[in-house]
Amino acid sequence: MLKWQVGDRLLGKRRRSGPPFTVPHRPNDGALVREARASLTWVGHATFAMRLGGKLVVTDPVLGTRIQGVVKRLSPPGLRREAMGHVDVVTVSHDHFDHLDVPSLRHIGPEATFVTPLGCGKLLRDAGLPNVIELDRWQEADVHGLRVRLVPAQHWCMRAPWDRNTRLWGGFVIEGPEGKAYHAGDTAFAEDVFAAIGAREPGIDWAMMPIGAYDPEWFMSPQHIGPEDAVRAHRLLGAKHFVAMHWGTFRLTDEPIGEPPVRARAAWEAAGNPRDHLWISDLGETRDLTR
Repeated sequence: MLKWQVGDRLLGKRRRSGPPFTVPHRPNDGALVREARASLTWVGHATFAMRLGGKLVVTDPVLGTRIQGVVKRLSPPGLRREAMGHVDVVTVSHDHFDHLDVPSLRHIGPEATFVTPLGCGKLLRDAGLPNVIELDRWQEADVHGLRVRLVPAQHWCMRAPWDRNTRLWGGFVIEGPEGKAYHAGDTAFAEDVFAAIGAREPGIDWAMMPIGAYDPEWFMSPQHIGPEDAVRAHRLLGAKHFVAMHWGTFRLTDEPIGEPPVRARAAWEAAGNPRDHLWISDLGETRDLTR
């Protein structure tokens, strides 16, 4: 970390931020989200509002203007909490502050059922959120009629210097009557991990894949996947649709804000994949999952 943030800066190796870029934003009053029809809305970063089986699932909710009061949000949330209506299920992939944001979880409210990896539940219960289900890797639960399973990810956990990897991390498979979704959380590329998920969870319809926070590669590649490797991972999963996330919301690393989707599109087309199966959504864009 010190070599990247200080050493590379002193040596002039850190990339410039690139030209100004604004993530496209669609006004969304939540009307489609509140309907019973299956849908998927990108709220920003790793946060989606997904309707399956008539239930609303929110992934890794981070809805505030800053992370820990420090890292400023670059783009407003694509959907306000008030526009979501009742939230049934919240998945939290791991304990990093850009994925487990206590103020946002409290804003969702204690009525929701929260699903976390082992060890993360205490953070939520201490925040006044009692309805928590903790899962081990490959363990699953029926949550309001949805099958929710924790799957592996190539990453790590830490909220303080003394608690590194004392909690589990992972991604989630969420299945309802309309189909099967996969949310990767944070992950690096690991062929064995994605192949195992694809083998144990065949028929993934929508794979929510991170494409940002990868530069410099020498430091980030063990923990964050880049656009090209995300496309490779999608192939190993055997998923139908690639749903881009984890870009354009916070400046966490050195790549220009608008670079990840450009590289993802290029890698997708180079692999010969169907163009309409790549979803790089605008903030607030709601996609119909019944089509």
